[in-house]
Amino acid sequence: MSEKVFASAKELHEGKYLLIDDIPCRIASIDKSKTGKHGSAKLRIVAIGIFDGQKKNMLTTADSDVEVPIISRKNMQVMSVSGNTAQVMDQNDYEVFEIEIPEELRGQVEAGKEVEVMEAMGRKVMQKVNNK
Repeated sequence: MSEKVFASAKELHEGKYLLIDDIPCRIASIDKSKTGKHGSAKLRIVAIGIFDGQKKNMLTTADSDVEVPIISRKNMQVMSVSGNTAQVMDQNDYEVFEIEIPEELRGQVEAGKEVEVMEAMGRKVMQKVNNK
């Protein structure tokens, strides 16, 4: 399965995802600027890395192709919690793995609860705790 696809830069908008330096990022802002009579519109994209939270910048033309990561979201059940790490199980194929608990979710993640995990480029990150 492919981990990324190509899309036209002019189709991007805030809140969508983009690969900058092979790092999946969520687009925070896009500034368009027209150049001379024969030039192409330029896009200045500011995005935030979904795994490390770092700010990334990209400058490209509006008619160029950019890489977009394929992102999947899954609900997983927490099996156990040890410090800042949770052992979670995929409810579809019963795969069990360990994942770091983000700072903002610490204290909310408990065994038996369901969490949403986002996966992109072979990496996983816990997004939120599903309260039922």
